[in-house]
Amino acid sequence: MFFASDNSGPVPPQVLAALTEANSGHVMSYGSDALTTEVCDRLRELFEAPDAAVHLVATGTAANSLALATLCQPFDTVFCSPVAHIHEDECNAPEFYTGGAKLTLVPGSDRMTPDALRRAIKGQGNRGVHGPQRGPVSITQVTEQGNVYSLDQLRALATVAANHGVPVHLDGARFANACVALNCTPAEMSWKAGIDVAVFGGTKNGLMGVEAVIFFDPAHARAFELRRKRGAHLFSKHRYLAAQMAAYLRDDLWQELATTANARAAQLLGGLQSVARIQNEPTANMIFAALPRAVHKRLKAAGAQYHISGKLDGTDPDRMLSARFVCDWSLNPADIDSFLDLVRSA
Repeated sequence: MFFASDNSGPVPPQVLAALTEANSGHVMSYGSDALTTEVCDRLRELFEAPDAAVHLVATGTAANSLALATLCQPFDTVFCSPVAHIHEDECNAPEFYTGGAKLTLVPGSDRMTPDALRRAIKGQGNRGVHGPQRGPVSITQVTEQGNVYSLDQLRALATVAANHGVPVHLDGARFANACVALNCTPAEMSWKAGIDVAVFGGTKNGLMGVEAVIFFDPAHARAFELRRKRGAHLFSKHRYLAAQMAAYLRDDLWQELATTANARAAQLLGGLQSVARIQNEPTANMIFAALPRAVHKRLKAAGAQYHISGKLDGTDPDRMLSARFVCDWSLNPADIDSFLDLVRSA
């Protein structure tokens, strides 16, 4: 009954097999191997972007921060939601890797609206050399509150950005989960929606540790490569990153894993709805729900693992406490049923 994070699950056997297969003989380092070239070509094919620049890094924080650093200058500002991962969970890494660019939080919820974004952009870049200049827009998909932007919503935000001459970055740590939820192609959820650079996440969807950064304008390729090396994120034994991504792409494993994770979340949601107060629109693999304190205590006593906002100790058993439940590909449907039995028990 582990719903704490999709970072915490095991690695699929296909990925371990690919790592074992890559662990043979000697190949060129730093991404100069044949497998890395093959993976980059396959990602261009998947995204329907034959000219895209594709690079691999080991972590989502590196992917986001280096991508944003490539898109903006130290005197720029990055526009994002108040709960964006780059703001709340990356220890100022974007500011560090950009050399000091600030973040401008777009007022509202986890899903930015075009009007709010427009106002935020217009509010910056008006003080000449005295204030921050307008930089990229960063969109998180799936959001940190478990919601998914529709394709229309993505296009609307990208249009606002384009009208003001700023690029768009997509933090796709859960790219696959969103793509499955929207029943769309990677191209439709990226460059066809106006995205300039997309992170195609793997770590939260079963991989040991690899993310692909895809620039749809190859002019950014060289700058990213230099920033990746200077930022200590160019792996020497790069084939082990490529091997994971190769397995991820083979037979659309990325899609299969995300479909399974989303289905487990749908199963969990179906059981929670009659007892809990659902706090987001869970169409992917993350649910935010409020449950009575007594239910939380019963679940925790039985070994369920998930994150609670607020204190579990207290005397009011009916006090509603919010919680986050995240499903990954490896969850057993029977374990979800056991969890739901505990939720519903008197």
